[in-house]
Amino acid sequence: MPEVLEGRRNAEFLLSEANGARSRDNIKFLAGSGSIKSGTVLGKITASGKYTPHAPAAADGSETAIAVAFNNVTVPVDADLVDVGITRDAEVKTVCLTFNAATDTDAEKAAVLASLAAVGIIGR
Repeated sequence: MPEVLEGRRNAEFLLSEANGARSRDNIKFLAGSGSIKSGTVLGKITASGKYTPHAPAAADGSETAIAVAFNNVTVPVDADLVDVGITRDAEVKTVCLTFNAATDTDAEKAAVLASLAAVGIIGR
């Protein structure tokens, strides 16, 4: 029988969060961000307040890791998309996070995790 690989499930990365929906916010993903997996580390563009996958080489605010995508989403090219993000007070499984491809060393990942910890998202 052929092997079937299943992708990440929504919120699979989440270990614990604050009571109610305190850890979650409805966030606006930047149009054209493409397919974003649950557990993707996000940055926030300063000028627009919109979220996009963390981009360490950017200079628009998205170079700072500040949230994690809750669901698997596909952001249209021509429109922003509102969905759920973890923005504070949560513990996450670091092995289930999706980092930017340029974040490939342990030191770079530690810096991203420190940035998330600054907003209360703790990697375990």
